[in-house]
Amino acid sequence: MEYTLGQSIFERIWVSAPSSTEAADGLGPLFNARSCVACHPAGARPQSLVDEKGVVPSLLMRLGLADGGPDPVYGVQLQNEGVAGVPAEGRVVLAFEAHEARLADGSGIELRKPVAAMEALAYGPLSPETKTGLRIGPAIHGIGPLDRIANDDILAGADPDDKDGDGISGRPAWLDQEQTKLGRFGWKAVQPDMINQNAHAFMADLGLSTELFPDPQGECTTGQAACRAAPSGASPQYENLEVSPLLMTVLDRFVAEAVLPAHGPQPPADPAMVARGKKVFAAAGCQACHRESYEVTWPVEAKAPRRISPYSDLLLHDMGPGLAEFLPEGAALGVEWRTAPLWGLRWALDAKGEGALLHDGRARTLQEAILWHGGEAQAARDHVAGLSSDERAALVTFLSNL
Repeated sequence: MEYTLGQSIFERIWVSAPSSTEAADGLGPLFNARSCVACHPAGARPQSLVDEKGVVPSLLMRLGLADGGPDPVYGVQLQNEGVAGVPAEGRVVLAFEAHEARLADGSGIELRKPVAAMEALAYGPLSPETKTGLRIGPAIHGIGPLDRIANDDILAGADPDDKDGDGISGRPAWLDQEQTKLGRFGWKAVQPDMINQNAHAFMADLGLSTELFPDPQGECTTGQAACRAAPSGASPQYENLEVSPLLMTVLDRFVAEAVLPAHGPQPPADPAMVARGKKVFAAAGCQACHRESYEVTWPVEAKAPRRISPYSDLLLHDMGPGLAEFLPEGAALGVEWRTAPLWGLRWALDAKGEGALLHDGRARTLQEAILWHGGEAQAARDHVAGLSSDERAALVTFLSNL
């Protein structure tokens, strides 16, 4: 029952306050989407950056200063929608820069990078010190088990000083000086657990208040007078919040247990090809960061641990200049990214093997995503670029069946 109720909240279309349905009002006043599912279609990630309406809701523009603080007027995220009487902050428009990556066999693959601009900024210019970064909404499947991985298991893989000399120096994303909060969720590992991840999304993406983020005006700053003065959906019967603790509990339950169907849009793969691809994956050194498995107690009420295979060490890594940006987040520098879990890749791709991969959706295929790797992953990337076409096809088959 809780799971079903949680799914209904995930799919709920929120409305602005005041509304006759107090349990579903409080949207905004500034927001990016009207529902969770708008950014996470069917719980998965979008398969393109633009559609017939323009830039998809899943693609967000993050903002921040070099010291990690927010833009003084626009906060930590550009909201492209506003309720009646509250101007939207602006809109994101995309262009693309392209170059060709050459492979050892002489073939080439076009790599493209989205270059975003902001138009119609309603509250004046950004601070001259503000940095920007695009983020695409990830799939929600697997969040529950990842939340159960012990900190010690993550820390066991850290080697920030590269003492073993393998060129891989993943480091933990500590979110406090006391090193009690370890970041594990988000492209930069900025949230310590699933509950914070979900509550922050309600605040930043939908402008809805929760126990963890109780301001009913969402991310509105003091420089946005109409937003601060707009009606809220906070009401005494819901503990003066727009999303009550009870609603958050069932929403968290749904997100924690969300899984995708066993088979993706692509036709079934040859098991021998998948097995060969897994060997190629290991030979390239990809598992140095994309750690295959952990033992966790999951579901929470389970009596014995089980093995999960997310293919991530959940650590921060320098991914090189090709993926670098100037916006720091949490403990991560602009050049650092949390190792993205690979499980569920079969649902990030369509029947043709195409999607919107990496943190900003720039990579249309798995081969493109691999070729964008640099920094600590440069050796693995170069290994893949040197493979035969048959070996690369096997690797892609393995990854697209995770």
